[in-house]
Amino acid sequence: FNLRRIYFKHTGALGSKTEIGVIPTYKGRVSSSGLAKDGWIKGARHVYAYSAKTKFEIVLGELEEDTAKTALDAFKKLNYVELEMSSYINDVSSYEISLERMTQANFVRAEYRLFLEHSPIYSVELISRVSTSKTKIVIGIEDSLTLFGKDAGYYAYYSYVSDNFGARAELTEDFITTGHGLSIASDIALLNLKNWKAFARLDLFDQNSRFLLGVGYTFG
Repeated sequence: FNLRRIYFKHTGALGSKTEIGVIPTYKGRVSSSGLAKDGWIKGARHVYAYSAKTKFEIVLGELEEDTAKTALDAFKKLNYVELEMSSYINDVSSYEISLERMTQANFVRAEYRLFLEHSPIYSVELISRVSTSKTKIVIGIEDSLTLFGKDAGYYAYYSYVSDNFGARAELTEDFITTGHGLSIASDIALLNLKNWKAFARLDLFDQNSRFLLGVGYTFG
């Protein structure tokens, strides 16, 4: 077992917060086009809540090593910068726009989400590599249904990544790198055990496929 995150955190009103140390790659909900949720950044994040509906985020740090045993090594260089604005358009839709500097390249990322009442959540996400025509697009759907008398959440998304997009694609998903891909995942409460869930995921990518099945436990 390797410790991959350790940081100081201060939270304020309306969701504002500051994190310093070896921090998560996300500030809240994990986007399909964002960095993988299991990763880490050595540095700092500040989220400023302009209002209950609009937030600004800045992240400065190091993003390089990909093995957990090196997560707590000393900071070496500043190579990751992110500036993001997220806001609700109205009661049923939201968007995010961010500028990113990582893997020695610049990116612009945009996301739109639609969450109508009694309807699945739909999302469209786009990443463009600045100064090239390379892009990544993700179209997703997220919802829940009743299975064996329990609520089961599921999501599915289609993605396309241009050839030679760079390592930015693999930092989001290590299996679906470039080309066309489809992922479907679901989780459900495990029997009557508190904090335990069973999960399954199917990834299809060109001529390759992957099926994951397991159980998870949430502390707290």
